[in-house]
Parts: sequence; structure tokens; C-alpha cells
Amino acid sequence: MAGALLYQEQFEVKDVSKKFDKVARLACRLSEDGYDMDLELDVNSDLYPLELNDKFTFALASTLSPDGSPGSEHYDQNTGPSLMDQYEYVMYGKIYKWKQEHPKAPIEVQVSFGGLLMRLKGDHRHLQNLVLDSRIYLLIRKLTR
Repeated sequence: MAGALLYQEQFEVKDVSKKFDKVARLACRLSEDGYDMDLELDVNSDLYPLELNDKFTFALASTLSPDGSPGSEHYDQNTGPSLMDQYEYVMYGKIYKWKQEHPKAPIEVQVSFGGLLMRLKGDHRHLQNLVLDSRIYLLIRKLTR
């Protein structure tokens, strides 16, 4: 599974704002102190409601294949085990903006998931696997309280 994951961490919801009827914009921070990372994420709040102080595992992957082998362009639900089996909410999108002011500065990555947006900003050592114009999967699973 490690081959498919580009980034994985636990976040906590620090603020929730409604952008549209069924879309919530979440402002999140790492749930453990280790390094700085900010996440802003639009989610379909009807399908997957997250509330203030909820903690969740957040992952970005290049493929849904647990062994990291490349998948096809089209999702086939009959292909066997998938990373989706371990998560509750999954989106597929494209990295459309990647910026870093200088080599040791924080990296800011922006992804579009068919209109739902994500901005992840933080330590360059943890985000260097995210490449402009690549297609990625976002996977979320709530942590039990």
C-alpha cells in the first residue's frame, strides 16, 4: 500500500463554512504536532458530513491499487481489493497549481475534484511527491473518538 500513497496524515477540523447547499469548506490542521500543514477542503456535506473538532485520516494516492501498480483510466468496481476499501470518502482530481517560493519554503498544492477544491500547504519534505498536472485520489476516513 505504501507505493500508492503520496501523502497520509491525520487532520482535525478547525473551521467549517458553507459555500453552497451541499458543500462545506473545511479548514484543517494536523491533529498531532510534528510539522506545519494546513488543509482547506471542499466536501459534499450531504454524503460525508464533517464537523468542528472531527479528526480524520487524509491520504493522497496516485492509484487505488493497494500494491501501487498503475490503474486504468476508467474505474472498474470488479477489479478486486482497492484502497477505497479502507476509507469512507474518495474523490478523484487533478493538481492544477503547485508553487514554492524558494527551495526550503513551504509548498502549496491546489487540486480540483470536479469543482470541489483542495489547498494543502506545508513542509516541502512531505509534499515533494505531488507533481503539477498529475491525477490523484483523495481518501478520507473519520477517526473514532
